[in-house]
Amino acid sequence: MQSISLIIPIYNEEKNIEILYNEIESCEAFDKIRSIIYVDDHSTDKSLQVLEVLKKKSHKIQVLKNEKNLGQSYCLYNAAKFTKDELIITMDGDCQNDPKDIINLIDLYFKNNDVKLVSGIRIKRKDNINKIIASKIANYVRRVVLNDNCIDTGCSLKMFDKSVFMKLPYFDGIHRFLPALFKIYKKNVMFIKVNHRFRKHGKSKYGNFQRSIKGIKDLIKVRRIMTDK
Repeated sequence: MQSISLIIPIYNEEKNIEILYNEIESCEAFDKIRSIIYVDDHSTDKSLQVLEVLKKKSHKIQVLKNEKNLGQSYCLYNAAKFTKDELIITMDGDCQNDPKDIINLIDLYFKNNDVKLVSGIRIKRKDNINKIIASKIANYVRRVVLNDNCIDTGCSLKMFDKSVFMKLPYFDGIHRFLPALFKIYKKNVMFIKVNHRFRKHGKSKYGNFQRSIKGIKDLIKVRRIMTDK
């Protein structure tokens, strides 16, 4: 079986890091994951210190750190370049993704030989109503423009082929357009329903307005990529 890296970007999640790791360690998929790569995105709290302590608990844990805040896409891209594993699973570090769902992504991926991306679809989202409405609008507009059939591209819980990912044209925001980009590059994509949980500690790092403006700019980029292919 191809080896798997679990990549988790971290930005000011000091109270969530150990809770999430303990859940990962006890989940069914733990033995199937060769490495767990945390990327500290220049946190201003004690996240990096917590990660360095946590690293001593398991040989699977690796910690990368950014010298400045570079965002989730860069964290993912940097960790993908770093790992020697062929497959990548991504999830958020805020405990809203459920590690129990990882085994379902793995099973679905390996049961379908022609699939290169399995993307989570959050059910019964545990976010505030404004964020949910903004997300639904953004997802609708993106589906109409890109025809990617994805109703929840914002879900961070994904599993995909690293070699395909590394061939995609990188841009800041790429992590939100992976289903569309994989389809543009003629790779098969499947979706799976996953659990979603309330954030236990901390707060969301982006406002709806900020996210919307960034999303529109990124949508234009992906549309251009689609047109050029």
